[in-house]
Amino acid sequence: MQLAIPITGTRGDVQPYVALGKGLAAAGYDVRLVTHDDFADLVTQEGLDFAPMGGDSRALHAEYRVRRMMKAGSNPFTYLREFARLRAPIMTRLMVEGLSACRGADLILVAPTAPLVAISIAEKLRVPVCGTAYLPNCPSRHLASCFVPELPAWVPGRSFYNLASSVFIAANLWRLLRASINRARREALGLPPFGLLGPPLRRWLHEMPTLHGYSSRIVPRPRDWPDNQYLTGFWFLENQGWRPPPALERFLSDGPAPVYVGFGSMQNRDAVAFTQLVARALKRAGLRGILATGWGALSELSAPDRVLAVRDVPHSWLFPRVSAVVHHGGVGTTAAGLRAGVPSLLVPFFGDQFFWGRRVFELGAGPRAIPRNELTTERLVDGLKSCVGRDDLREQARRLGEEIRSEDGISRAVDAVGEIVRRSKRLSSGNGFWA
Repeated sequence: MQLAIPITGTRGDVQPYVALGKGLAAAGYDVRLVTHDDFADLVTQEGLDFAPMGGDSRALHAEYRVRRMMKAGSNPFTYLREFARLRAPIMTRLMVEGLSACRGADLILVAPTAPLVAISIAEKLRVPVCGTAYLPNCPSRHLASCFVPELPAWVPGRSFYNLASSVFIAANLWRLLRASINRARREALGLPPFGLLGPPLRRWLHEMPTLHGYSSRIVPRPRDWPDNQYLTGFWFLENQGWRPPPALERFLSDGPAPVYVGFGSMQNRDAVAFTQLVARALKRAGLRGILATGWGALSELSAPDRVLAVRDVPHSWLFPRVSAVVHHGGVGTTAAGLRAGVPSLLVPFFGDQFFWGRRVFELGAGPRAIPRNELTTERLVDGLKSCVGRDDLREQARRLGEEIRSEDGISRAVDAVGEIVRRSKRLSSGNGFWA
């Protein structure tokens, strides 16, 4: 059986699907990952078929574009507007390239960064779809959307707020993307436009089975989710056989376990100043640090004997060897920090990063998150001291790490796909959804 997974975004968006695809391939499925050109090696090195879609990810997320998104902070409406601005100009290209790449697929897995692209392609090819998510995206009375603040339990109307927030976020994103989606459906696929309200909500939310790639220990399954929502556990990509450069090995062995500081695909207008802030905080806290420069949030500025700058090190290898992790709150980095069993300090920039910051704090695995636009040297020093000095945080992080390491999210997801296929021999006509 051939599976296609169209996915756009940064490496943090794509890597969980490489892990999932690898697990599906090991179970006997033919898996094609359809994504940006600069992730071709990441995909093919894990033995998966690659097809290009959407050009170069780093060019798409160029600094001036992401800078607008980062200004959104915790404002979901500004964030969604800037997300739509990134996707709208390339929507027709996504559908043209995605259509070519998905031909021959028996099942299309829908990723959260390009859901209506995948659904439209599936409709054109008349193949079924299975939703996927690495954060909760099914409306519930017990859980608000990841993009809005949570209300305290004592606030009247909390259940209505929770349910309405997910519907409202989805409706707002559809409003922003409607014109580009419908134009691309017409020009690239020869399909009629979705209606004013988008795809039929009942089918989108309740009839499409969805795999949720995160741990129920971190976000418990809401009681009112339908049975076709599968909560599997995190999808980790194991970097077996990776060898660290000698400089990194020497740094780790030359002193106490350092703190990891890295912000993935995030970017800063003045990376040097931001790096100096981090270095000052580490020095004042009396700690050594490994700074991951990523896509440019941090520079390669370093202090002899105290700080080592690296570009890209697998989290699964490095995090168990550090005393704490400081990061932006992307779900992949959050999951890796929790699995390593060390305290995490989150510095969210925008979007669902604030949600994961709240979860880590509420679970007792790290201090309260510090929003990027509120970060100061003093606040970072306090957060670092909490991570390395509070026994309660360290013990809770250790316990959570043990629990997450005992889960096998990939195997559960593979089993769920098999169940979905077995249950769904009969397909609805012409729209790509399971009957």
